Amino acid sequence: MRSAAVTAEGDRIRWVELPGEEPVRVYVHGLGASSPGYFAASAVHPLLAGRRSLLVDLLGHGYSDRPEEFSYTLEAHADALAAALTEAGVRGAEFIAHSMGGSVAVVLAGRHPYLVSRLVLVDANLDPLTPAPGAAGSSGIAAYGEEEFLAGGWARVRDRAGAHWWATMRLAGRTALYRSAVHLAAGTAPTVREQLLALKVPSSFLLPAADGPLAGAEALEAAGVRVVSVPDCGHNIMLDNPEGFARAAATALTGWRGRQ
Repeated sequence: MRSAAVTAEGDRIRWVELPGEEPVRVYVHGLGASSPGYFAASAVHPLLAGRRSLLVDLLGHGYSDRPEEFSYTLEAHADALAAALTEAGVRGAEFIAHSMGGSVAVVLAGRHPYLVSRLVLVDANLDPLTPAPGAAGSSGIAAYGEEEFLAGGWARVRDRAGAHWWATMRLAGRTALYRSAVHLAAGTAPTVREQLLALKVPSSFLLPAADGPLAGAEALEAAGVRVVSVPDCGHNIMLDNPEGFARAAATALTGWRGRQ
């Protein structure tokens, strides 16, 4: 376990670090998740093992601190993550980032390009979402007001999340979970998709084959983003199909140069 202070108040991001060769590989989880829980098996899979690997928990999540005054915007998450990685001596890292973590990684690549050499986005959020009461994920959480969520809305979200997601969601600060969901649903300006289209680093986007074609895939491919469908999985590709995920991620990390 390692940690670094990332705010003026001394709030700390924590990560599990596995020794290995450079360049560093950084794993970033999604909303209400934790990187050790979601990525430990992937990081030691024979196709992905051997790199110095940082399984990072974003502020408000997992092992990291849960400051109440932090904004939890995608930009704030990216800047806090950048501070932790800089403290860890990271430069030119390969990122494997799931869901909200993928959105954070795209924003980080634009704001702190020296930290990123390659992106593997795992069913990441690229576009804003409309808050929808009762929906799963960020759009359902964002349908609450903050006071309403903290006063009891979180329990209804818990019941919809199910035992697996709640196992890590319960570790997140409730304020952190709410604000992260609201800002994830609202997105950024320019959007995460637009920021991804403008990046020069080799990037791949993994999605479940069952979801059908990715919206805007042709524009992403034209911009140098490789779009890969992974069979036999849902949103949590690395947990649902570990072998398929490891093969797709390993190919993305070694066999794709992006735009030339």
